[in-house]
Order: sequence, then C-alpha cells, then structure tokens
Amino acid sequence: MTRPGPAARYALGAALVAVPLLLAALGPFVAGPAGSRTVSFDPAAGPLGSDFAGRDVLRQLLLGGRSVVLVALAATALGYLVAVPIGLAAALTRRTWLEEALMRPLDVLLAVPSLLLVLLVAATLAPGPAGLTVLVAVAAVPDAARVVHATATEIAARPAVEALRMQGESWARTALGYVAVSMRRTLAADAGIRLTGALYLVATAAFLGVGVAPDTADWAVMVDRNRPGLFLQPWAVVLPALLVAALSMGVNLLFDAALRTPPPTAPSKGDRT
Repeated sequence: MTRPGPAARYALGAALVAVPLLLAALGPFVAGPAGSRTVSFDPAAGPLGSDFAGRDVLRQLLLGGRSVVLVALAATALGYLVAVPIGLAAALTRRTWLEEALMRPLDVLLAVPSLLLVLLVAATLAPGPAGLTVLVAVAAVPDAARVVHATATEIAARPAVEALRMQGESWARTALGYVAVSMRRTLAADAGIRLTGALYLVATAAFLGVGVAPDTADWAVMVDRNRPGLFLQPWAVVLPALLVAALSMGVNLLFDAALRTPPPTAPSKGDRT
C-alpha cells in the first residue's frame, strides 16, 4: 500500500483545517442573538440540543472557536518571536559565557512541565485571553529556542558563514539573511509541533478553567462542562472535541506535506539560455 503523496496530504490537511478555522472566523457573525434557555442536555432543543446551562449547542459551537484558535496561533507566533532571536544569538556568538547565559535559564524552564507553569503563573494573573496567550508562549519558548540553537549552530559552522564574517557583513544580515533562511524547513517542521502543543495547552488550560470563565463559549470549556450529560446529549462534548482534534491533525498534515515537497533547485548550466 503506497503512502499518500504531498498533494493528498495537502488536500486532507486543508479539509481538516478549513472547518474549525471557518467556524472560528465566521461563527460569531452568524451565531445570532442568544435565545431563551431551555432544559439542560435536551437533545430536542435546537439542531444540536442544549448544553449544561440550557443554551443552544450550535450557537456555542459558532462562538467557541475564536478563543482557542486565536490564542494558540498568537501564542505560537509570540513564542517564535522570542525563541528565534535567542537561539540565533546563542548559536552565532563566539563568547561562550553569552551562549551559556542565553541557554541555561531555558533549561530551568524545561524542567517545569508546561501545564504546571501555566497553572502556577495563572494563579497570580487575572483570567483573560491576553494573559493565557503570554503564558502559553512562555511555555513554548524553551523548546523552540533549543531547536533554533541546535540547527543554527550546525549552519554557523559552514564556510559560507565564515566568509560572510570575513567580508564584514552585519550580524543581522548573517543571522537573518543566511542562517535563518537556511533553517526554514526545520522551523516549519517544528512550527507544526509547536502549534499542536499550543492548541492542546490552551484547550487543557480552558478545560481546567485557567484564563477563561467557566461558562464562556469555548470549545474546551464545552467539553469540560458538558461531560456529565455525555450520554444524554453527546453533541455538546463530541463536536467541540472533534473540532480541536481536526485543527491539530490538519495543521500537522499541511506542514508534513510542505516538508515532503522538494525545494526548488537552481537550473544547471545546460538549462540556462
């Protein structure tokens, strides 16, 4: 049995990602006003029944994706904005003390489980998406910085980097113009893993009530709060869980397909006109 090629992975990944992203982006605009509440876990109340508070499950699904998706995307981007400069600076410096000063504190953070770090810091912060974004980004920085550092260290040993230094090129041009560009495929592979981790960390934090109110419209909160009625009204639990899983799987398939596509090669002398 042959494995699916990049085109099939792109198609499947795009299909899996499209539904939760569209719901997160457009759902609040079509959800409409809140109707009157009915009996909890009533399968006949609305197209998908009612949730633990008697609210329409379909409306909660339309409203609940923005917090999970936007926080995960923002946290991943913020984590890389911090991790990439740290990793590049540690890899390209010729001062051992500076490399140690940049990387060793991250090893301390790595010793603390991400969820425990979120719970400890969240205890001192007011709940809200901004604080949760920062917490998840902080949890992602140590791993991402180590990946950047390891990859950039190998690239920094190439003769091309030494040639750039001898020509007097600036640090920014060497680090961003050559090293960062050379490691883009590694960063793409890591970004898929990092975004998936952010999704599950955001969902788990919301599941535990960290960063969001316990009755807010959020897919992870829906899974948590509607568990008691799973066998009475399963859609309130199953659908939000499937949406989070579909987004995670789809993102990884898209990144995997991108990595399996060979990079363009320069034309040979015989092909040039």
